[in-house]
Amino acid sequence: MLDFFTKKQDSLQKENTIPVLPQELYSDTGLNLADIIAPSAVKVNSKHLNLGEKVVRSFFVTSYPSVLTDNWLTPLINLDKIFDISIYIHPVDTAEIMKKFEKKVAEVQSQISVREEKGFVRDPMLEGAYRDLEDLRDRLQQAQEKMFDVGLYLSLYADSEEELGHIEAEIKSMLESRLIYLRPALFQQETAFQSILPLNDDKIEVTKKINSEPLSSFFPFVSFDLTSDKGILYGINRHNSSLVLFDRFSLENYNSLTFAKSGSGKSYATKLEILRSLMFDTDVIVIDPEREYESMAEAVGGRYFNISLNSTHHINPFDLPVPREDESPADVLRSNVILLVGLFRLMLGGLTSEEDAIVDRAISETYALKDITPDSDFTAIEPPLLSDFEMVLSGMEGAESILTRLTKYTRGSWAGFLNQPSNVDINRKFIVFSVRDMEDDLKPVAMYIVMHFIWNAIRRTLRKRLLVVDEAWWMMKSEDTASFLYALAKRGRKYYLGVSTITQDVNDFLKSPYGLPIMTNSSIQLLLKQSPTNIDAVQKAFNLTDEEKFLLLESGVGEGIFFAGMKHVAIKTIASYTEDQIITSDPSQLLAIKKAKRELSEAEDGGKA
Repeated sequence: MLDFFTKKQDSLQKENTIPVLPQELYSDTGLNLADIIAPSAVKVNSKHLNLGEKVVRSFFVTSYPSVLTDNWLTPLINLDKIFDISIYIHPVDTAEIMKKFEKKVAEVQSQISVREEKGFVRDPMLEGAYRDLEDLRDRLQQAQEKMFDVGLYLSLYADSEEELGHIEAEIKSMLESRLIYLRPALFQQETAFQSILPLNDDKIEVTKKINSEPLSSFFPFVSFDLTSDKGILYGINRHNSSLVLFDRFSLENYNSLTFAKSGSGKSYATKLEILRSLMFDTDVIVIDPEREYESMAEAVGGRYFNISLNSTHHINPFDLPVPREDESPADVLRSNVILLVGLFRLMLGGLTSEEDAIVDRAISETYALKDITPDSDFTAIEPPLLSDFEMVLSGMEGAESILTRLTKYTRGSWAGFLNQPSNVDINRKFIVFSVRDMEDDLKPVAMYIVMHFIWNAIRRTLRKRLLVVDEAWWMMKSEDTASFLYALAKRGRKYYLGVSTITQDVNDFLKSPYGLPIMTNSSIQLLLKQSPTNIDAVQKAFNLTDEEKFLLLESGVGEGIFFAGMKHVAIKTIASYTEDQIITSDPSQLLAIKKAKRELSEAEDGGKA
């Protein structure tokens, strides 16, 4: 082949023609598809084939039990081994088979009669066979059943003969326990392998006659899957390469929980779900602690809010939602007062029982200062600010310690964060709140306030929404923030809200008294690659088998186990090229995308000039 290329190139250079392109050389060699996909070599042995670097052994099924149960192929198809299965179904002419049935029925009836004449004890097996034959003959005559010659062939692949022997023993044991017997195609390995290839050519023709009813149990697509008629694509089933399609809004609650170690692809999988959910008219709101969703918000036309001490975006925690038709203003005000008490408990580093009561009363009086009472119309109110709350507290006995700790939020270095009217508009399909630039001490406070603001917005209008809380372990650090997150997960269904909780710190999450309740209130759970330090806690929490435990330890990026309701499958997240460009968090890819945008912008500016 190399000599051909050299001579071809030399002849063209002598003729001073254009250099030959690789595709032209490829075309001139006469290669076809078979040359490309064929193995480097094939060696045929009596018991196996050496197919390139692989060892292959082919088998055929020789006998089946009298009764085949449904899904008997399930354990085989779900086996985590490399193999091919071919099932050939050859219809048999009913008229032809009826002649054979008449003869067989007569033979069995004759045997029964002979035994009776000789006075032998009745044979239940012979009588049962006679009844079965009669019943099948009747159904064939009435066209309720048909007969088929069925061949089931299997090819096993391994790296060595020893490994092949182990796989063969495992599969034989699995099938023989169901009275299904497998035999290797001795001295017919090449013919059997050709029969198993997807060419629809049964060359070995080792078949058994089977009627329609037991034949239906051969239906091969019986492995665990989560493919439904509606929903979004979460990934590929690693066992059988089927699609994992699911609609979280079809479950008893719409919440999900994702556990994964850093760098295992949890944010990537979450962004992929968000992108596909947006296409199904789902509003998505994200709390982003690491500024990972900014470029995605820009790409899909969403809004991005940076919440920090120096930010121009402000949220007033005293804002009140407009009550819905099934809510009263008194209930809304009472609920908001309770949430604000939790916020101040978090801001002030805890409150005594006396201080808790003072804060509760001060919040109600602060609203009353702006003429906001349980009977007010919340559509045209001006909510109070934190400085109004401070003024009310200054006139209350026993509030000195509270005022001292509150000063940094009203007049100190943290004053710009809270003591401002809200100027955030979330009337878009995709909203991101980033708290990356917020000081670590204030991150739980910021996340609580943002979630409080989102909760009020969600209660205002009923729409299908998804709230994504990334790095949720920040919320689990405090009992108040963890309690609020649990309340959202528990009450969200009423407002058509699904809460997606994502964390890499599994131990801190599960140690919280609200960690397990949040997990049990999440109908969908996604476990990606885990670290050895966390795997035991994950195994205990999710009741994983040892095989599933090791699968999580050995999984690659974007691989893991997907739970939905009572089902779970091994999953691999897969994105298209366009989706990958939008959702990637890989720094090298992000730099390349920014460079391409910059070069395109410079080219456009040059063209205008």
